[in-house]
Amino acid sequence: MDVIDTDIAIVGAGGAGLRAAIAIAEADPKIRVALISKVYPMRSHTCAAEGGAAGVARDNDTLDNHFNDTVGGGDWLTDQDAVEEFVVEAPKQLTRIEQWGCPWSRTPDGKVAVRPFGGMKIERTWYAADKTGFHILHTLFQTSLKYPSIQRYDEFYSVDLMVENGACRGVTAIEIRTGNVILFKARAVIICSGGGGRIFPFTTNGAIKTGDGMAMAYRAGVPLKDMEFVQYHPTGLPGTGILLTEGCRGEGGVLRNKDGRRYLEDYGLGPADPWPRKKAMELGPRDRLSQAFWHEQKKGNTIDTKWGPCIHLDMTHLGEALISERLPFVRDLAKSYLGIDMVTDPVPVRPVVHYMMGGIHTDKHGATPLAGLYAAGECACVSINGANRLGSNSLTELLVFGTRAGESAVAHVHGTAAPGDAAVVERQGADSEKRVQALLAGGSGTESVAGLRSEMLHTMEEGCGIYREEASMQVTADVISSLRERVKSVRLKDCSRVFNTALVQALELQSMIEVCSALTTSALLRTESRGSHQRLDYEKRDDEKFLCHSMAHYDPKGPPKIDYLDVIITKSQPAERLYGAAAEAAEAAKKAAQPAAE
Repeated sequence: MDVIDTDIAIVGAGGAGLRAAIAIAEADPKIRVALISKVYPMRSHTCAAEGGAAGVARDNDTLDNHFNDTVGGGDWLTDQDAVEEFVVEAPKQLTRIEQWGCPWSRTPDGKVAVRPFGGMKIERTWYAADKTGFHILHTLFQTSLKYPSIQRYDEFYSVDLMVENGACRGVTAIEIRTGNVILFKARAVIICSGGGGRIFPFTTNGAIKTGDGMAMAYRAGVPLKDMEFVQYHPTGLPGTGILLTEGCRGEGGVLRNKDGRRYLEDYGLGPADPWPRKKAMELGPRDRLSQAFWHEQKKGNTIDTKWGPCIHLDMTHLGEALISERLPFVRDLAKSYLGIDMVTDPVPVRPVVHYMMGGIHTDKHGATPLAGLYAAGECACVSINGANRLGSNSLTELLVFGTRAGESAVAHVHGTAAPGDAAVVERQGADSEKRVQALLAGGSGTESVAGLRSEMLHTMEEGCGIYREEASMQVTADVISSLRERVKSVRLKDCSRVFNTALVQALELQSMIEVCSALTTSALLRTESRGSHQRLDYEKRDDEKFLCHSMAHYDPKGPPKIDYLDVIITKSQPAERLYGAAAEAAEAAKKAAQPAAE
């Protein structure tokens, strides 16, 4: 087994991983960084983000507004100390990335353009047309190239973390080109590997988002936090899962049912104000909009298509000039995949799994409970997203906490006198290689990766969708428990080493099943409805019992052990989530009561 010595290994070269690498190089150019990525960095999933990145940019906005929208949008499951620091750092990071070359869209007077986004009561989403993630990722990548201390290892699949004497000491990875297992010895590891949305059949997530980093940390003893909270985005292209950005609605797109009616006013998000309108309705939070679709479907108000029930996203009133300027990519997607030009016709859409609020438990500096291990981006749970992430917070999150994780790892390396016991690390590396060799050996296994994956996708959709209840969730949990055992009997038809994608898919499946186990168990035990976790058998939010984070601890012999961690509240006490006219009425009543109280 080949061994590569480095100071800090970063798993994942998307937005968070690149930002962490740059932060390390800026803090100390002598620190060696191994940037390990399953794909070439430009194929990382950050590239798929379309709509924008949130940060206070106008005089009519404040940091308190961004804080309140984020905490309320997360249904008060956010850690407010982290949110406070996040909103302060957000505009600084967005300005910095502009200085590196990110081409933000501009207003006619030269200011950075911002658009409305769901759950945010004031326009604060910076955007670069509808290719914001693409431009952020390219900007970070080209910036990283100027630092010789950053060494890239593209198309390396990370397998296991190395732990010695209570600290993370490296990671093993398969060089996909050769099939060789490489041991990266490191004094710190940062996981920036993205989420695990591919555990569901209909998702915006690319094929690479299989929860590998979360599963590695989980098996190494780090708890996964709030895994039951999975976000559905309300406007996915049917049949493909491709996202039509929230920017469509931010620019004025409206959602209509089979009768052509803007139905969202029936679900606490109205009324349907004349255009232009800047608050609620289609700009309500993603969880509420996705749940409204479910209710419309039950009422028979959705549109029957060859892809199943849908509703219409109508942008025909916006005009070709605006759509071509601000949403050209989205227009092309609808034309290419559905043959529909949104300039002249409404586009069928439906909710699609988009983002995991849960992930590797970290503090606000990106540190996990395992010394020397850090995480940032969607694979991590800080938590600033709580039970429901607001659109456009995630791109900013990977910049803010990618930076923090990098800086924290540098401080750890500076404070670590020695790299640890090399023999212990090398023995663990050998065990990791044996795990890979066992799959390649074939053996007498009878299970196929495709068959087990199909069962996993079906049961997750059935039991852990937009609405949940105990009976169906328990069936899903039982199936996942069975799959955890059956995956040990997978047999590969391709037992070669060079570019063996079947081997990678088998390892990905193992990771996905572990992520499913943490998710289903956490969801079963959270007997309330909050944010994206909605239960038909427990319809109310229960702050007395569940104003806390679910912490799933790995158990190789069975389902995870679940305990709870209190949410950090600094200044915003839990309240009812209100949007649109209801929110305005509540605010007016609050102001009217203030003089009387004085």
